[in-house]
Parts: sequence; structure tokens; C-alpha cells
Amino acid sequence: QVQLQESGPGLVKPSQTLSLTCTVSGGSITTSYYAWSWIRQPPGKGLEWMGVITYDGRSYYSPSLKSRTSISRDTSKNQFSLQLSSVTPEATAVYYCARDLPLHGIDYWGKGTLVTVSS
Repeated sequence: QVQLQESGPGLVKPSQTLSLTCTVSGGSITTSYYAWSWIRQPPGKGLEWMGVITYDGRSYYSPSLKSRTSISRDTSKNQFSLQLSSVTPEATAVYYCARDLPLHGIDYWGKGTLVTVSS
């Protein structure tokens, strides 16, 4: 059973960088051909895919967030991380990490973590 757990600050000030880490257990983030995504859901809104890092370390981002988003990984800790720079209050959301198998979709989600952007 694969488990994902998000961690990071629950409160970030405007203009700062939001940083979250997803710790994966029950499976390796380097296992072919899985990809590891970040997805967010602002209050009262739908899910927004932010980006993904593949089993071999390639990253892809939503075009609307690409200039401010970075996804990286630490294979020794079986973790992958999200950084979103220059945040505004509109970045307030529940942030999820998830496992994706291309052409099959997401099969495991983290529980999500609420990040509030406020001064």
C-alpha cells in the first residue's frame, strides 16, 4: 500500500516562497513509470494540477504556474518537493501530492495540507 504525506508550513506570507514536501512510503519514487504530482484546491474551487516529476527525474509544470514553480526530489529520502514563489493570497489552498501512472491516472493521494497565504 502506497502512502503519501504532505508536510510544510501552514502559513506563508505574501511574496514569499511556499515550500512543501511529500514523503512516500510503500513504494519508490524511482519505480518505472510512475510520476509524482502536486495538485491544489483553493477554497470553494476545483482541483488544479500544478506539476509533476517523473520516476527518472524529469519535471513538467502547468503553463500558468511554470515561471514560479519548481518540483524536485530526494531519492535517498523517497521524497519530492514543491516550491511556489511570489505567492499571493490566491495561493491559499489545500495542497495534495499524488502518484500518477501515465495513461491510467492517479491511484494514490496524500491527505492534503492547507496552506494559507496571509500577512
